Amino acid sequence: MSGVVAGFTVIFVIIAIGYLLGRRGTLGAEGETVLGRLVFFVATPALLFDSLASSDLSVIFSPTLAVAAVTALTVGALYMVVARVWLRRSLPELTIGALSASYVNSANLGIPIAVFVLGDASFVAPLLLFQIIAYSPIALTILDVTTLRRGASRLDTITAPFKNPIVVAGAAGLLIALLGWTPPEALMQPFRLMGGASVPGALLAFGISLYGVRVLEKGTSPRRDVALASVLKIVVQPVLAYLMARYLLGLDGHELFAIVVVATLPTAQNVFVYASRYGVGTVLARDTAFVTTLAAIPGIALVSALLAG
Repeated sequence: MSGVVAGFTVIFVIIAIGYLLGRRGTLGAEGETVLGRLVFFVATPALLFDSLASSDLSVIFSPTLAVAAVTALTVGALYMVVARVWLRRSLPELTIGALSASYVNSANLGIPIAVFVLGDASFVAPLLLFQIIAYSPIALTILDVTTLRRGASRLDTITAPFKNPIVVAGAAGLLIALLGWTPPEALMQPFRLMGGASVPGALLAFGISLYGVRVLEKGTSPRRDVALASVLKIVVQPVLAYLMARYLLGLDGHELFAIVVVATLPTAQNVFVYASRYGVGTVLARDTAFVTTLAAIPGIALVSALLAG
C-alpha cells in the first residue's frame, strides 16, 4: 500500500503546484492554453520520438500488450456505443469520452506504480508503446478528420493525420527502432530534454484548469458522461483485463497481478491535453481524470489485497 501512496503522491504534488500557479495568475490568463499547446506540439512529440527511437520493440509481443490493446479498444468502443445511444454525443465528443474511459496513465503514474508496487517498470512498457504506436494515432486521426473546418477539401481530410505532430513523431521514432539505427547522442539529447517537459507540463496544465471551477459542478460538468467513463475505466477495464489474462491467456501469480494493476491505473492527463487542443470534451476529460485518479487508489489497493501473493 505504501507503494501506491508513493506513486500517487508524485502526481498530486505537481497538480497542486499547477493549481497554485492558476490561482496566483503566474502564467497569465492564457497560461493553461499556452502550456497545453507546448505539451501537445513540442514536449510530447519529443518524448514519443525519444522513447520509441531507443526502445526494444521485442517488448511489444507480450501478454501485457495483448491485454492492453484488447481491453482499451473494447472499453473505448463500449463507451462510444453507450454514449451514442444514451447521451446522443457527437463523434468528437465520443472520441474524447472513449479515451477518458480507456486511455491509461501509463507514463507519469504508471511507471512509479510499476516500480513501487510491481517492482519492475517493464510491466508498463508494452502498454506505453501500444498507446503511442496505435491508440493515440487512431484517436487523433478521428479528431483531426471530424473537427476539420467546414468546406475543407478532400486533400485536407486525407493529409490531416500526417500533419499531427504526435503521430509524425511516433512514426519517426518507430521507423528508427525498426531500422535498428542508433542516432548520435548529440542528436537525441535535445529531444530527451524537451520530452522531459511532457509529463510535468501536462500535469501543471491540468492543475491550472482546476482553479476557478468545481469538479462535477452541476450545469457545467457532463456528469453522466463522467460517471460512464469513470466506471468503465476503474471497474470494467480491470475486470476485462483479469478475465482475459486469467482465462484466455492462462496467466497467474505476479504476472496476472501486474496486468490487472496496470489496467486499474486512472485516465491519463494527456486526454485533457488532446481535448484542449481540439476544443472538445475538455470538462469531460478533466473531471474523469480527477475522479479516476482518486478512485484508483482504493482500486489498486483492492487488487493488491485480492491478487498479490
